[in-house]
This record gives sequence, structure tokens and C-alpha cells, in this order.
Amino acid sequence: MPPFRTPSLRRAALALTLTLLASGSAVSATTAATATADPAAATASAGRAWFTSWAQSQQDLAPTPLRDQSVRMITHLGQGGGALRVRIQNTFGTTPLTVDAATVGHSGGQDAAVEGDVLAVTFDGRREVVVPAGGEVWSDAAALRTEAQDDVAVSLSVSGTVTPGRHTSAFRSNYLTAPGSGDHTAEASGSAYTQTVGSTYLVSAVDVHNPKLRGTIVAYGSSVVDGTGSTDCGPGCTPEGTDHRWTDDLARRVTAELPRTRQLAIANAGIGGTTSSADCPRNPAGIRGLDAVSRLDRDVLALHGVTGVLYYYGTNDLANGCDAELILRSYDEVFQRLRAAGIKVYVTPITPRPGYTDRNNLDRHAVGTHVKKGNTCDGTCDGVTDFDQVLKDPLKPNSIDPAYDTGDGIHANIAGQRALADYVSLSMLLSSTAHR
Repeated sequence: MPPFRTPSLRRAALALTLTLLASGSAVSATTAATATADPAAATASAGRAWFTSWAQSQQDLAPTPLRDQSVRMITHLGQGGGALRVRIQNTFGTTPLTVDAATVGHSGGQDAAVEGDVLAVTFDGRREVVVPAGGEVWSDAAALRTEAQDDVAVSLSVSGTVTPGRHTSAFRSNYLTAPGSGDHTAEASGSAYTQTVGSTYLVSAVDVHNPKLRGTIVAYGSSVVDGTGSTDCGPGCTPEGTDHRWTDDLARRVTAELPRTRQLAIANAGIGGTTSSADCPRNPAGIRGLDAVSRLDRDVLALHGVTGVLYYYGTNDLANGCDAELILRSYDEVFQRLRAAGIKVYVTPITPRPGYTDRNNLDRHAVGTHVKKGNTCDGTCDGVTDFDQVLKDPLKPNSIDPAYDTGDGIHANIAGQRALADYVSLSMLLSSTAHR
């Protein structure tokens, strides 16, 4: 009989593989809660096989506490693998967060039900984990095999009363059980998950174990990166399904157009309303600490297998009173830190926005001129993705093309999201993996 044909032998081989992954590859709950990962070291220690395949950056606290209940968050993977692990964050929490059970399973993406097996997730071999206020944990490897563009349900049972951190706009539905209902993480049925939220609670990243991947590209910016507009297909139109952000479209392009041996994961680290610079004079209090410099460690450098960043910031900087000098100063600081970590940086010039003053547009032009100088930001970045050329109205270059406009003059609709994704050079992104 050929090897590994019997279920018992197959299970034994899988168990051995996961033991090796958990002991030698996964970032443990203990260390992840206290340390910021160096991407090169993390990738090397993981056998160059762990890659962040989905992310949504934490930005604030949910308006209502969790009280002895379960959450089920639906994550959409850019790439799949033979196993996965998840990151849970309590970055903005003021009290410890106790997770007494966690599971993962395939989701159809339409409701809270899990399709197929529900697999338990552990942390340093234990079911329960306590995430300190301000901290984070990565789980051990879970043996859920996934493919590119799969939806995965991550379920957590939270004990006690705690206000969870969240990413405000999930652009899809996520699910909660009733307060006091306890642990429903092992249930494939979604019937206990009676509450729907439009945010993503607690779960901020999913890694896949896939030695064939070449790297992870992180899109980093504000609302146009986050996905505002990606649910808008025009008057009287209802979008089919979810995941219409330009980063989702880009991930599908990667899967369809690149050879199987040169695949990349795409992760989204956008947060709406944020700025590149912390020093814009009209920055509201609600985005304090969420500027590109301040959140770089946790939202980019702590992810795994990152080889490149698509940097798309500046519209809010100008609206909040930053001039070209302040914007470029923050660009330079971020770019230096990324490149020092071996991560290539691809930058888009600032895109149009209604309401800009003449001074704003002069500053926008100055930033764009700097970014396009040599197509390397005058030697400080590695390439340019000129979304300004994609979105601008050819008749009114300080406005968005009406075909791509959600109506606010700032954000791209579904057609505009697709146009942005189609514009990105895949060969440029692959150049970030040349050292791998």
C-alpha cells in the first residue's frame, strides 16, 4: 500500500507536521504579546514559509463591551496554505482580554455558519490565553488547509466583561452571540450568532503556511486603501458579494496572472481618516497615534513575509492642514524604516479631492513631483504606482473621473477600485522578492 493512504497514518503525519510548525515556526503567544517582530528574522525563523494573507488594522474600541459571549469574524484570504495562525490584539484595551476558546473553519462568506470541520486553535498549546492591555498574541498553527480567496471564520469566546478593539469598517458582516451566552466557538451552525456588526473585532491578521509564496505586499494608507467606496456600484445597483476593494481585486489578479511559482499575498493595512504625518494642525483627536509613523511597527513590520508596501497617503494630510514639507518628512521617516527592514516601498502620488485650496493643490503637485522624480521619490522609494493618473478627471484634473466617483469626490466606487487594481504592475511587486 502506498504511504499515507490510510486515515490513521495521514492523521499521524499531519500531527507531526503541525507539532513542528508550532514549535519551530509559529510566533508564540508569550513572545508576540511583548515583542515587535523583525520581518526578516521572523520569516527566517519560520522557514520562510509564513505569510500574512489577510489583515485589518485595529484602530479603536467598540462602542459596547463583550460580556461572556462569542464572536465570529470572517476573514478573506489573498492566498491559502497548508495551515494558518491568527493574531488577536488588545492594543487599545485598558484591561486584560481573556479568550477561553478559539476555532477556525471555512466560511461561505454569506452568514455565520462554518462549512466543514471546526478546528480548535491553541496558544502555546493551551486553549485559553490572556492578552494584556496594549498587547497582542499569535496563535499556534491550525491545520486548516485553504486556497486563494477563501473565507475563513475565526471564532473567539471572550470571558468576563471587556471592551474589544476593532477595525471600524469591515465592509462585510461579522457576528456575535448574545451577551452571557458563553462559548459557541465549536459550533458549525451560525444560529447562536444572532447579532451582526459591520466592524472586525479582536482579530487583526491571519498568516498562512505556504513555502511556495514569494512574499506579502501590504497596502498602507487611509480610507481609499481601507476600502471606502468598495460597496458602491452606482445608483440603483446592489454589489454581488463582498471583497470589492482594490486590494481584493489585486489579490485576484495575482492569483490569475502570475505563475504558480511566483505568487504573492496581499494584505490591507488601511485605516480611514488617518494621515501620514502626526503633525497636521487640524488632525482630530480620534486619529491620534494612528498616523503612518506611529502605527508602522504593529500594522506592517509585525506582519510576516512582508517584502513590499504600497504606500497611499496624503489626501487627509492636505485636508488637515499639512503642507508638502510636513508630508514629505513623514514619508522619508517611514520609507527609511521600511527599507532598513529590507522592505521595498511603492508610492502613489496624492489623488484629487474637492475642497482643496490653491495652496493645497500646489502642495499636492509638489509631493507628486517629488514622488515621480526618477520614479523613486528622488531615491527614497523603490517605485511609483500613479493612482492619480487612474482616478483624475481628464477634463478637471483636480477632480475624480465621474465614472469612478462615489459622489463625494474622494473615494473610488467598485469600477474605480477595479481600475486601481488593474493599474498596479505585478512585475514591480515581484521585484520586491528578488532577495528571496
